[in-house]
Amino acid sequence: MNNIDAAGSAHSDIRDLRDAAFTAEVLRLLDNKTKPVGALGRLEALALRIAQVLGDAQPVLREPQMLVCAGDHGLAGRGVSAYPADVTWQMVHNFLSGGAAVSVLARQHALALTVVDCGVRREFEPQPGLLVRRIAPGTADALVQGAMTPEQCAQAIANGREIVRGLPGNALLLGEMGIGNSSSAALLLARLGGLDLAQCVGPGTGLDATGLRHKREVLSEVLARHEQARSPLDALAALGGFEIATLVGAVLEAASQRRVIVVDGFITGAAVLVAHALQPWVTQRCVASHESAEPGHALLLHQLGLSPLLRLDLRLGEGSGAALAWPLLVSACAILREMASFDSAGVSRQSEAGGGTA
Repeated sequence: MNNIDAAGSAHSDIRDLRDAAFTAEVLRLLDNKTKPVGALGRLEALALRIAQVLGDAQPVLREPQMLVCAGDHGLAGRGVSAYPADVTWQMVHNFLSGGAAVSVLARQHALALTVVDCGVRREFEPQPGLLVRRIAPGTADALVQGAMTPEQCAQAIANGREIVRGLPGNALLLGEMGIGNSSSAALLLARLGGLDLAQCVGPGTGLDATGLRHKREVLSEVLARHEQARSPLDALAALGGFEIATLVGAVLEAASQRRVIVVDGFITGAAVLVAHALQPWVTQRCVASHESAEPGHALLLHQLGLSPLLRLDLRLGEGSGAALAWPLLVSACAILREMASFDSAGVSRQSEAGGGTA
């Protein structure tokens, strides 16, 4: 699996969004709002990013979709997480029953929540809000063999693309659940980012110092075992998870449709990293919601060239950070659409001598 076509598409429809004339027009609009130039700081950069993604200087975010992909990991049996693997299944039930953090935040902010079983060990009864796109009951143990076969990886990516094609709206918020998936994220970051693995590995769900040391030892063996898995798709198949591969497909499809993609934490960021390795321009559609407490996350955001909106020491995942950042996106759009200009409001501009505004 050495080419992008193995994932089901060459993704050639993902194009560079940098349009000098359009960007200049949006910046002119922002600079002429009733405020000192740049006074709304990064909210202005956010407004510009959303306008560029949607191709609209009066952007409106419609029917935002929170997509939470879940899957189990064979590597979890190696003691790389503080929680047992069955928590994946239990938390998916919690999402669907409305009790999880992402469920609460999705309700608060009117985000449509879709949970996908990409490969949880135990199956679920059909129920509202759940999509079943199971590849297998969890990935294989990556210390023994590739986590996925090339065919499984390609199918998971195709599933992600198909799911997004079936969702309305122009904004996609990413979430995930999978005990052991911070290990996959760390492995993918180390391999695709060319970084020292020790920098990328953190406590995940709350390992103590002994557990963290063990996790690093196991992951070092995994990375060495899959030394030849160097291309983005080979690395994803060898080291990733069904939920991460499904999110890769979701990112590629959302990017091709010019949806605003709100990235949550370390694991969803790893999916974006793989998509970025396949199609670098996907990051132009992305907004990093926050920088988590997981040490590898800051390194991953640097690799992607994304600046987080929030720093709240979150380490939950689920899409919780994306949901918390969502109101900032709504506000950025409202400022661009509705805030008066100096001319329309009859407000004096800054004097040429450098004095303050009226």
